[in-house]
Amino acid sequence: MPTIPAASRLSLSLLAPGTVQSEIRAMTTLCDQMGGVNLAQGVCDTPVPAVVEETAIQAIRDGYNIYTRLDGIGRLRNAIAAKQQRDYGLEYDPETEVLVASGATGGLHAAVMALLNPGDEVLLFEPFYGYHVSTLKSMRMSPVFVPLAEPDWALDTDALKAAVTGKTRAIILNTPSNPGGKVFTRAEIEAIAEVCETHDLFLFTDEIYEYFVYDGAEHISAATLPGMRERTIVISGFSKTFSVTGWRLGYATADRKWMGAMSYFHDLTYVCAPSALQHGAAAGLELLPASFYTELAAAHQDKRARILAALTDAGLTPSTPAGAYYVLADASKLPGTTAAVKARNLLAATGVAAVAGSAFFRPGRGENLLRFCFAKRDADLDDACERLRRL
Repeated sequence: MPTIPAASRLSLSLLAPGTVQSEIRAMTTLCDQMGGVNLAQGVCDTPVPAVVEETAIQAIRDGYNIYTRLDGIGRLRNAIAAKQQRDYGLEYDPETEVLVASGATGGLHAAVMALLNPGDEVLLFEPFYGYHVSTLKSMRMSPVFVPLAEPDWALDTDALKAAVTGKTRAIILNTPSNPGGKVFTRAEIEAIAEVCETHDLFLFTDEIYEYFVYDGAEHISAATLPGMRERTIVISGFSKTFSVTGWRLGYATADRKWMGAMSYFHDLTYVCAPSALQHGAAAGLELLPASFYTELAAAHQDKRARILAALTDAGLTPSTPAGAYYVLADASKLPGTTAAVKARNLLAATGVAAVAGSAFFRPGRGENLLRFCFAKRDADLDDACERLRRL
């Protein structure tokens, strides 16, 4: 007869007990349950450009419903390479240096699997995007936080240099940033690049909000700086720009030395990005005029003005983001000892969902901040603004 072990070997992994649902998704669930207005999750439910939508639908009807090449269809890889050349003067070979990914999140996941090892330290700027941190932890890497200086989230170069150790292998840079909307200046990116070159580090740049910049701010891709193309993994996508967050379409561009392994691990995890939807994204890159991107920024700058005014009227003093489509606001006046409780009290009082600022900081920080997303249809945003003013 088989022996029965004294204690079962069936158990959760070492990672799982410390894993909790994203606060962003938790607030979305609570908001949906009460039928409120969701300014918590960056769902970006503004209209999809017609050419993107119609091309994807036609691709389904034309039979583009099977696996693609592991790194994406040639049409989209060519369009991405052309876009990087057009916008930043960066030359990437679409055959060997472009990966169509299952979202920017999938692109980062594949890059980290391909280029880093368990135990490696990776520097991130605080406030940070939680998925970046969780991706690293899920692969047994160690995030190290470099706090940005309040109130304008300026880079502290000395703090960055002091955070580097013998175990540091990479830096993750998100610009324009989630949650604060910071657009890193050229001088700041040059300082980050200097640290990368001095210590021979990779730089992963999440540029998903590259077209959401306001008041004349300029998005600078770090790969354009001298000596940085080889060590920079550029990650972006179409979720925000084309309002297709549910399509899960992103991309990475990188030197060919790294791209083979990145594509392998993306294939291992996702097989390929959705086939027909890739045609829709390609059509958007090929056919939408330059005015589409300037109008996109202008429209969201107007939305930003409306949410800033409403938050100010509600007594939730906001900081003004230079990019992306989120606002961090002071929630000191709301009842509750933590930001998570304050967010739930705000939802109960107004029907407007926001995210606890603590989701973007180390424990003990961000407890008097809430993050609001303003990438909403005008009617929903105006409804949320009116609800907030009732405070």
